[in-house]
Amino acid sequence: MITPSAPSDQDRPTQSLPVILARDLRVVNGANLGDPVSFAAELEPGDVYGLSQLSERQALQVHPAESGPFTIAEGSALGTAGHDLHLDCCATFMSGDGATTEALILVEVDAEGSVAGTYLLPLAPMAPGVDYVLVGAVKEDARRKLAQVACVSFTRGTHITLGSGEQRRIEDLKVGDKVLTRDDGVQAIRWIGQSTLRATGAFCPIVITAGTLHNAHDLMVSPDHRLFIYQRSDELGAGRSEVLVKARHLENGETIYRREGGYVDYFQLLFDAHQIIYAEGIAAESLLIDPRTRPVLPEAVSEKLAATLPGHERRPNDPFEIQETLVRRPDAAEILRRSSTR
Repeated sequence: MITPSAPSDQDRPTQSLPVILARDLRVVNGANLGDPVSFAAELEPGDVYGLSQLSERQALQVHPAESGPFTIAEGSALGTAGHDLHLDCCATFMSGDGATTEALILVEVDAEGSVAGTYLLPLAPMAPGVDYVLVGAVKEDARRKLAQVACVSFTRGTHITLGSGEQRRIEDLKVGDKVLTRDDGVQAIRWIGQSTLRATGAFCPIVITAGTLHNAHDLMVSPDHRLFIYQRSDELGAGRSEVLVKARHLENGETIYRREGGYVDYFQLLFDAHQIIYAEGIAAESLLIDPRTRPVLPEAVSEKLAATLPGHERRPNDPFEIQETLVRRPDAAEILRRSSTR
């Protein structure tokens, strides 16, 4: 049995994980025939898995932790609030066409330390009728993989506004460069992260085409990247003029859409505090360091910046985030564009 941790602090940030039930992915050929996907210790490389036709993703709401297990949050569609959630491993599967799919395996544990549920968080789409051969499972890389999902990222070629007014491509920025922020004037970049990922699933970038939100060029960001919009008139009914909205919540298949396929170069910009900066003229957030994202920082960088990163704990911009239900409409982007100019 796994020893449960102390009760969670409900003031910690909440993360929504779109998971499937482990029982929906079972061995159809191999040593563990008929068994659902399970802990790393019970997985057998070479087993072939198949996804149930009835499988669907559901929201598992959790409170992340700096170390140790996460905690299932109140209101989660799955699991029991207060139970520990252990990030067990990152499993890699290969399909018949040679494509690999990574998935995080999460284990829910009750107050007595007994397993109460097992979930799978695919990092790329998985479909029924496809054979997925288990290649292996790695425990050490799981937290970093989840942190990559939570990180807000800009893509290669994005123009960032500097304090001088210059528009510079993000790949040409350096630590120490002075960037214009909405709330704190000109601020120096403390760290720049970069990763190249398959443009699929949780890592598929969202394209905001030129002009959609008064941007001069297309802007591509990670799905959960929040955009800051000032409404001169509250046409959405948010109850306030300043709002933060996730890029994926604005998808309409035309002016804002997912660009799937190939690979994407993602960049993260870190400042002493969480900032709103300008990318292709759109106000957008910088990287926020909290229990969800801290594992993405190299250890040496995390230690070096330890004295300044506590500035992120204030989370001053979080109250501006609006719920998905307010923008889940095909004309949401057009409403925000209009409301920001009149």
